[in-house]
Amino acid sequence: MASSAISQVPAAVSVNSDTFLPRSVFKTNNVSFRNKSWTLDSKIASSGLKNRFVVCMSVQQASTPKVGVSPLDLEDVKEPPLHLYKNKQPYTATIVSVDRLVGPKAPGETCHIVIDHGGNVPYWEGQSYGVIPPGENPKKPGTPHNVRLYSIASTRYGDSFDGKTASLCVRRAVYYDPETGKEDPSKNGVCSNFLCDSKPGDKVQLAGPSGKVMLLPEDNPNATHIMIATGTGVAPFRGYLRRMFMEAVPTFKFGGLAWLFLGVANTDSLLYDEEFSKYLQDYPDNFRFDRALSREQKNRSGGKMYVQDKIEEYSDEIFKLLDSGAHIYFCGLKGMMPGIQETLKKVAEQRGESWDEKLSQLKKNKQWHVEVY
Repeated sequence: MASSAISQVPAAVSVNSDTFLPRSVFKTNNVSFRNKSWTLDSKIASSGLKNRFVVCMSVQQASTPKVGVSPLDLEDVKEPPLHLYKNKQPYTATIVSVDRLVGPKAPGETCHIVIDHGGNVPYWEGQSYGVIPPGENPKKPGTPHNVRLYSIASTRYGDSFDGKTASLCVRRAVYYDPETGKEDPSKNGVCSNFLCDSKPGDKVQLAGPSGKVMLLPEDNPNATHIMIATGTGVAPFRGYLRRMFMEAVPTFKFGGLAWLFLGVANTDSLLYDEEFSKYLQDYPDNFRFDRALSREQKNRSGGKMYVQDKIEEYSDEIFKLLDSGAHIYFCGLKGMMPGIQETLKKVAEQRGESWDEKLSQLKKNKQWHVEVY
């Protein structure tokens, strides 16, 4: 009943502080229904998302009904969109918002960036956009910068649920001179700093979308999906989880298990934590979430807690799920994989199995999905 009443206007639900429109620009009206209250925001942001109402709920106010999405013909496409825009002929999109995701004690800065593509650069969950920062390539004067790939952190409907935006999760790449310890701006990441410094209304050049290895298999809505991320590698998994637990997609009714492992430095570095915590609250039988905080937690040996330590902690259960057909995904810095592979090999040997043979079988069954950078 509540969701049908709200569906009379395009609506979006925000379950954490990473709203795609700054709360400060809104005038609000409160709406109550069956002891639950919502804030109905009616002022228009300057981002160009005009004539739209936005329903915002805090974690404490959130209710189980899912959010309506449109246009539903995005579900009719049988093959994922690929390379609609090339590096040499990119699409000019518009920055909607840039919000810092991490707390003051996080090492480095990570931003949630919403981009308005007007519905002209559609994508599927698990795909990437190429971003071409403005300016010239210093190694090739007179030519644009090289394209940088970023995993998309939203579903195909975007954070505004209308199929017109996409979100990126970007860590600002900053270089510090090892001798002086001071920042050297000339060596900072060109694209990440451009994106994190962007303002609403700024233009951004997009190529893509690209990628098929991280697409979410939907042939079995009751499947198990084990997602392992470090840092901004959580981006595609945010898209998966919003599709599973937040959006009312008529053709996809998830009834399986989604299990997320996220490795970051400390509590302030956690990304989308309130959003994921809400899924734990609303879908305790379908979602599990384990955090590995390397600077705050200890593993069984007394060392720093990394994602591979969490995997080892639950290794028996993970292997049983894989034997039953579960999909397993890895996304993050490429340095995460050697430690994870070593842990999985050790666990396999303890179980009297050959990891090489098991890995080969997982790949053959299309259960193994890796995207590292």
